[in-house]
Amino acid sequence: MAPAVRRTLPRIARAVDWAVEAIREGGRMVYLGAGTSGRLGVLDAAECVPTYGTDRVVAILAGAPASLTSSVEEVEDNPQQAVRDLKKIRFTCNDLLVGISASGGAPYVLGGMRWARKVGAKVVGITCNPKAPLRAFADLTIIPVVGPEVIAGSSRLKAGTAQKLVLNMLSTATMVRLGRVLSGNMINVQLSNQKLWKRAKGILVRLTGASRAAAAKALKDSRRNLPVALLMALKKIPRSEASRQLQEGPSVAAVLRGALERVNQ
Repeated sequence: MAPAVRRTLPRIARAVDWAVEAIREGGRMVYLGAGTSGRLGVLDAAECVPTYGTDRVVAILAGAPASLTSSVEEVEDNPQQAVRDLKKIRFTCNDLLVGISASGGAPYVLGGMRWARKVGAKVVGITCNPKAPLRAFADLTIIPVVGPEVIAGSSRLKAGTAQKLVLNMLSTATMVRLGRVLSGNMINVQLSNQKLWKRAKGILVRLTGASRAAAAKALKDSRRNLPVALLMALKKIPRSEASRQLQEGPSVAAVLRGALERVNQ
């Protein structure tokens, strides 16, 4: 699967360019899929909230929420339902649609892609079938050709793994480009449980050289906002000033990188 995905890297990079452009202009990257392909989109989008602190990656799954945990195969045959689902999230020409279908022929996905192009949005298609019908409805297709499944027709196997790799790259590279990652660190991690609190504290210690006690205090003083805590610790400034600088900078990573460079001079 990995070699098949590697051959599509130039197309993944182009899709990342489009995703970055859409999000910078106030839009979103919207995954649309059915069955296994759709569930993989949901998984990737859901992880973007705690990892990167963003709601700009959204997933639509045919038949959700029931289809999240159960097989509801008939829903993927309804192209008009995809249009209704896209309208429900107020999809516009500012968004990027990523249609995901292992075979590239799910009517639900094709219906959504066709409508998205009509409203003027850019459309990316992800499939493992080089002859996929979705090619006709996409401005850009990403097609890792993985060959026949070990269990014929079970696209959760090789095709599913390849699609997951592509989605990982799309969201990760997009968030890095948008400055929501710094030197491999989750600088926008959301401190919603003890595990993530400890992770944020570790990032503070690693990047600023602060003690664990000082890192914990900075997180509390920042109101559990890691980028603010990092800038407070690096520049010895109050929370309000750190928040202002982060909001006015080109990106969170750019502001923090500048602060780190000054500290290390």
